[in-house]
Amino acid sequence: MIVDAIVDIYRRVLETDDVDAGSDFFDIGGDSLLATRVLSAVARQFGPELSFDDFAIASSPAALAAHIEAAIAEAEIAAVA
Repeated sequence: MIVDAIVDIYRRVLETDDVDAGSDFFDIGGDSLLATRVLSAVARQFGPELSFDDFAIASSPAALAAHIEAAIAEAEIAAVA
C-alpha cells in the first residue's frame, strides 16, 4: 500500500519511528530540505515527480498517498488518450 511505503520514507528521512498515516511532516520535525529527500524517494519508488507545493498541500503520508494515486491515474489516462 502506498501510504505504508510513505510512512517508511518519512521514518527513514526523519530518523524516527514516531510517524503514522496522519502525521504532518512539518509538525514532526521535517523542513524544506528534508522534504526534497522525501519527494526524491517518492519519484524513485512510485514514478510521479511532485513539486514542493504539492508536498506542502499534502504533507501527511495519507494525503501524499492520495496525491500520488491521483497523479498515477492522470498519467495512465494521458497514456491512453
